[in-house]
Amino acid sequence: MAVLRLGLLRLGFSLPRPRFFASVHRPSSLFSPLDGFAERHIGPDDDETAKMLAQLGYKSMDAFVSETIPPKIRVSSEDISNDTIPAFSESQLLARARALGALNKPFKSYIGMGYHCAVVPPVILRNVTENPQWYTPYTPYQPEVAQGRLESLVNFQTMVMSLTSMDIANASLLDEATAAAEGMVMSFVSSGSRKRKFLVDSGVLPQTLAVLRTRAKGFGIDLVIADASSAINDETLRREICGVLVQYPDTDGHIKDFAALADSTHAAGALVVCATDLLALTMLKPPGEWGADIVLGNSARFGVPSGYGGPHGAFFAVTEKLKRKMPGRLVGRSKDISGKPAYRLALQTREQHIRREKATSNICTSQALLANMAAMYAVYHGPLGLQRIANKVHGFAQVFKGSVESFGYGIVNDSFFDTVTVKVPNAKKLHDISVSEGINLRRIDDFHVGITFDESVTTNDLISLINVFAAASSSSSVSFAQLQEPDVPAIPSRLQRTSTFLPHPVFNKHHSETEMLRYINHLASKDVGLVHSMIPLGSCTMKLNSTSSMIPLTWAEYSCIHPFVPFDQVQGYHTIIRELERDLARITGFSSTSLQPNSGAAGEYAGLCVIRAYHESRGEGDRDICLIPLSAHGTNPASAVMAGLKVVSVKVHEDGNLDLQDLKSKAEKHKDKLAAFMITYPSTFGVFEDGVQDACKIIHENGGQVYLDGANLNAQIGLTNPATCGGDVCHMNLHKTFAIPHGGGGPGVGPICVAEHLAPFLPSHPMMPLGNKAIDAVSAGPFGSSSIHLISWAYIKMLGGQGLSEASRIALLNANYMASRLSGHYNLRYTNTNGRVAHELLIDLAEFDKKAGLKVMDFAKRLQDYGFHPPTCSWPISTCMLIEPTESETLEEIDRFCDAMIQIRKEAEEVITGAQPRENNVLKNAPHTMSVIAVSDAEWNRPYTRHTAVYPLPYLEEKKFWPAVSRIDDAYGDLNLVCDCPSVEELATA
Repeated sequence: MAVLRLGLLRLGFSLPRPRFFASVHRPSSLFSPLDGFAERHIGPDDDETAKMLAQLGYKSMDAFVSETIPPKIRVSSEDISNDTIPAFSESQLLARARALGALNKPFKSYIGMGYHCAVVPPVILRNVTENPQWYTPYTPYQPEVAQGRLESLVNFQTMVMSLTSMDIANASLLDEATAAAEGMVMSFVSSGSRKRKFLVDSGVLPQTLAVLRTRAKGFGIDLVIADASSAINDETLRREICGVLVQYPDTDGHIKDFAALADSTHAAGALVVCATDLLALTMLKPPGEWGADIVLGNSARFGVPSGYGGPHGAFFAVTEKLKRKMPGRLVGRSKDISGKPAYRLALQTREQHIRREKATSNICTSQALLANMAAMYAVYHGPLGLQRIANKVHGFAQVFKGSVESFGYGIVNDSFFDTVTVKVPNAKKLHDISVSEGINLRRIDDFHVGITFDESVTTNDLISLINVFAAASSSSSVSFAQLQEPDVPAIPSRLQRTSTFLPHPVFNKHHSETEMLRYINHLASKDVGLVHSMIPLGSCTMKLNSTSSMIPLTWAEYSCIHPFVPFDQVQGYHTIIRELERDLARITGFSSTSLQPNSGAAGEYAGLCVIRAYHESRGEGDRDICLIPLSAHGTNPASAVMAGLKVVSVKVHEDGNLDLQDLKSKAEKHKDKLAAFMITYPSTFGVFEDGVQDACKIIHENGGQVYLDGANLNAQIGLTNPATCGGDVCHMNLHKTFAIPHGGGGPGVGPICVAEHLAPFLPSHPMMPLGNKAIDAVSAGPFGSSSIHLISWAYIKMLGGQGLSEASRIALLNANYMASRLSGHYNLRYTNTNGRVAHELLIDLAEFDKKAGLKVMDFAKRLQDYGFHPPTCSWPISTCMLIEPTESETLEEIDRFCDAMIQIRKEAEEVITGAQPRENNVLKNAPHTMSVIAVSDAEWNRPYTRHTAVYPLPYLEEKKFWPAVSRIDDAYGDLNLVCDCPSVEELATA
């Protein structure tokens, strides 16, 4: 073996060194499992760790950490240890997940209420859902290396526009309920924020209504719940309403004609918001044809599993006149510098331009992975395939209606698409029989049940369901031979769809699995993900999404569970949820957890709503001032406004530290009205500030509560925690710190943990109500995006307490090693008094603009030529890059990134010295595509070689990612969206 190794070395092969790990990684005895997770998740081994410590001048990890984190906020290693959170090996974890999954009862559910058991085509399940090329990339802010996802999201937008007959659609929102809340606020803002009544039809889903109540409170909107078609005739109400929300079809299955309602609403100067079902719209007259201004809903029916409530991609579409007010991301088609068509986000830096205290939405993410699944579902089935599915669903509902009517049952709704509401003599008796047969019906009241059909219902399922009603009525059971196909739809003729949909070629050519497979992989080949290289995004923590933690996600025991099934059918799910809640509370130092918020920004909003409810319970509801440092995350001010708070900014010193004197002055000035203080820790500038406890004390002394933004929690676990820092509530990004994959821009989860005095106010849900102090729901599902909680549960369980702490230590070490290597070449903007950064570092590139006209984005685009996704650009400071390596990356990968940055610095120096021209150099022309390199010698007019352009360092000759398009302008230029979106200039001035 030694001879072979020597021979390979002489031939030029680079061989990896054997990896030896500290005790946290090595099996403790012969009988310990060999598949421990920590050694797979944490990149550097003992030798690499020692090398990095030596470069920084430390002999031990403890010495390094003591100079990185202020000693007064350090916590005992016993707080997070393997005694408190035991570590499972990968195989042990999967065995336990399987055992808990067996406790979930996979009944056939006909509950409906916006949730269905979707059928995921296997080609999409294997090649999108379970494919790290789709689930590990970041949000497509760097469009040159995200063309695949962007094209797929355009497919999603086009699909929604076509089915709804609306002018423009976004690239998804979080869920149907929060999308409805966005529609309500859009209506309010469109009225000039003067009309404060919002009419909600009585047929709207209960979870949507709960989320509307929460959101309405922060904006001072009054909800009116009534039969909308009748209520709109009230002249007093007409003068005061800003909008109307209807469900089409409604919760009970009715298909109502809302055209007259739309006319009356428009005459009153208000907007019509319609929540609908994409599959139903293949048969129903689309809302855009009867007067809706905003159309929204849940796209999960298009091939996304129910997963006990999520994640699911909402859709949101508007008329032309509302396009500038639409929340969320928008993908459009532009051109690169060579004139080639290319996709990009319509407002590339949307998160960075949230209008602080003037904001009306804090949307900063989407459900990109789920939207892509839904788009692929439409591509695979096409318009004819979708019609066949819809016809079968509708036909089964008709067969069921006819059968139960023959048993003597009454049907409440004569018109329907997939949902039938049945009047029964004894609902309890019926439910008892159905449950004994493994069937769930919707529990409406003592005399009514609801039945909703979906694509997964087979003929045998239908017969079993019908026979439940037969048994309850003492009728004879039916067989397949007795079923009769319906002749005409149970949809009023005036509401039947006559317009075509999905005529676009992409929806009409990929219907064989061969073609679909090639299309999926063609798009995936255009995108950089963690399968290619480090994604060193500061504040976004792009760490490994382990295969072992992802595997249970698509098991039927977890994926095919309706969120409103009886509690005794989901014992496995609830065990996992309770354990995750408990572990997150232990990690943060707090008392209780809510998993309901389904994004980081939603967690901010939920936490502030909890604080407001706490003040109200003490008779201090007039506390409405929220202090926020200028260094805060961009969504913080927006979330505060949505919670009904007034934002007061707090200064930050030149060294990046919070101005405690300014904080004290403003806290005392507003002490009678002070509600909250929002702080990010470690700060967004990448350091642990010494004065965090002092800042929190100031707030508490003046009657406020502290919201600690947990976006940077990856630097804290096992070393400090938000409670010790002085916080009362924090949110966590499970898609950052706890390894849920980013999915190319979603899903995310942002649960909140709270101190004991805030626990009674955590979000409730109409299907699982909590105590009377709880705030209303903040998302559609009782536990938010329940299915992907499994990923974070598995991540925590496999690392264990000791592994979690080690991960944070290595995250800090990797960042400081990177800061040390880059500091001689770039201006490291902020450090603590010991010269240390936290888990990320901020380098300032302002000097290159002054000396050579090179801007941040020039460095970012050039990094793409080196095979890396650029770090976070121009945030939190416009001239900076925020870089975070995470604990997952090995020293080799970190060095490779540093080598690339150092080489780019040398290239910049050539521009500074005049060796390369200011406007025609390797940075300004980056990234370099294969088509650019392939031009003839006569056409190559650049003052550097092709080799320099694409192979600036030797490793690239073996491992090269080619951007699909050349540079796309990030801020200017023509932008022709498929949906005729305004230009970026128009959006920027809107």
